[in-house]
Amino acid sequence: MANLNKVMLIGRLTRDPEIKTFGNGGKVANVGFAVNNRRKNKQSGEWEDAPVWVDLKVFNRETGRKMADLVESSLKKGQQVYVEGHLVLEEWAGKEDGKKASKMVVYVDDFQFLEKREGGSGGGMSRPAGAASKPSGDSDTIEEVPF
Repeated sequence: MANLNKVMLIGRLTRDPEIKTFGNGGKVANVGFAVNNRRKNKQSGEWEDAPVWVDLKVFNRETGRKMADLVESSLKKGQQVYVEGHLVLEEWAGKEDGKKASKMVVYVDDFQFLEKREGGSGGGMSRPAGAASKPSGDSDTIEEVPF
């Protein structure tokens, strides 16, 4: 039986990334994210955006990929990005009542800047330095992002 757990989203950050550093040196960036679904308003007949709120987690990888560091230094509330990741069901017991709680989260495997960033050019995959860049349709150059 085949399985596939892949998420691809284009949306905007709903808040600045929240960074947590662990005692073992690991780091995670918690990111609020929103994408829009289009739906037709039954009363007016007009199309409207219906926001979908998504929690993202971006980790520094032990073997080279420091995406949480990149998110911390490069992304801010309101920026539009393309995200690739996979779904994870996080489960925990409540602090006060001990009841089980859970939520679905997207663990980010890769992302791409879709807008110009402060102090740099726009576009560019979050890939290792030296990787080939894809030309964009406009005159901006794609910035390669080091890990």
